[in-house]
Amino acid sequence: MLTLTPISEILTKQRAFFASHQTKEIQYRLTQLQKLKIALSEHKQQVLKALNADLNKPEFEGYFDIISVTQEIDYALKNLKSWVKPKKYKTSLEQFPSTAWVSPEPLGVVLILGPWNYPFTLLLSPLVGAIASGNCAVLKPSELAPHTSRVVADLIQNTFDSNYITVVEGGIEVSQQLLSEKFEHIFFTGGTKIGKIIMEAAAKHLTPVTLELGGKSPCLVDTNINLQETAKRITWGKFINAGQTCIAPDYILVNRAIKNDLIQAIQNCIQTFYGENPLLSPDYARIINHRQFDRLIEFLKDGSIITGGTVNREQRYIAPTLMTNVSLNSSIMQEEIFGPILPILEYDTLDEAIRLINSRPKPLALYLFSNDRHQQEQVLNQTSSGGVCINDTVMQVGVMNLPFGGVGDSGMGKYHGKASFDTFSHHKSILKKSFRFDFNWRYAPYQARLEQLKKLFKV
Repeated sequence: MLTLTPISEILTKQRAFFASHQTKEIQYRLTQLQKLKIALSEHKQQVLKALNADLNKPEFEGYFDIISVTQEIDYALKNLKSWVKPKKYKTSLEQFPSTAWVSPEPLGVVLILGPWNYPFTLLLSPLVGAIASGNCAVLKPSELAPHTSRVVADLIQNTFDSNYITVVEGGIEVSQQLLSEKFEHIFFTGGTKIGKIIMEAAAKHLTPVTLELGGKSPCLVDTNINLQETAKRITWGKFINAGQTCIAPDYILVNRAIKNDLIQAIQNCIQTFYGENPLLSPDYARIINHRQFDRLIEFLKDGSIITGGTVNREQRYIAPTLMTNVSLNSSIMQEEIFGPILPILEYDTLDEAIRLINSRPKPLALYLFSNDRHQQEQVLNQTSSGGVCINDTVMQVGVMNLPFGGVGDSGMGKYHGKASFDTFSHHKSILKKSFRFDFNWRYAPYQARLEQLKKLFKV
């Protein structure tokens, strides 16, 4: 459902509302966060049904989506009063007498563009930061998850004044209209290709951007592990939401000595999680649309299928699939998979594995399973990624006060907790001087003061 109000008119009204300074009041921000929390509770059944309609998302996983946004709100409510406090800084002798501080202030009207894989969480989670920072916001849900888009639009419309926060629905043409306008910040979650388009459009207005992208997140598995726990955690992280998670393990790099044992353990976990036929499991999601489905099944040609490989186009179903004999030059190892297909590669030495990882664009996440502290330190020191999780997968995103974001091709900027507040704030530096004790050392004529300057600064 497209918005009936022209986008330019929406922005004019939001700028006027922002200019009233109402959103800068701390109590106003706290009240709006409380309103959003109540709205989530009141709309949770509609959200769960919409996520199931768009992705066949199990109710259990849907509740995690709602819980993650609720926790984000609670964290902001608890900490906002401390976040907004100015931070004092020392000044140097030549500034005496003076005081200096940094004061966070809202940016203005911001645009948040949501993805289709987590169409609820990844749209509303950054909104929490925008509200906490005192901004007005325009939200654009993904048109590829239409049921969730509609529910989010209703939730926001029923909760907030549209001059403060509003939702604009529609397809590519609506996104293009939005990107032609000037915002004070653009927050985008999605793929690298679209991220480049967002950044190019933002550059025309010198608009800062936060790009939460993705990439091929490697999963390194050493021999010094608890094999069963490792398999269980990899299986869960890879196949939740049918692999459509930006920080899902994209491929496994396992020490050759335990490759077969790990494969067997993951196969056992898949059967335990989803049964003999995952098509019949109520706990297994579906691919978002046929375009993504067709893209994914092409990857099945790039190696040997040892588990899964069963597909049903009508239901947009691809079974949890493990593959070996995959070439590093194949499509599946060049593109982010973003689906329930897991290539398994082996290595002989950790140095070899690190060289492979470093030969590719920096990923959003890197996973290492190892109890060896030396190997942990080596991986941390010799690789670069948006974030690292040791001995688990995906769970790093659940640490509310841990900034989340990418590096290089996997994105720029951070959010979650205070990082969200910082992203949507301008941290204004302020110096306040006194009229007392002006020693006149910096004023012309300079000749008589040159020696004083040299002694003062020891140059």
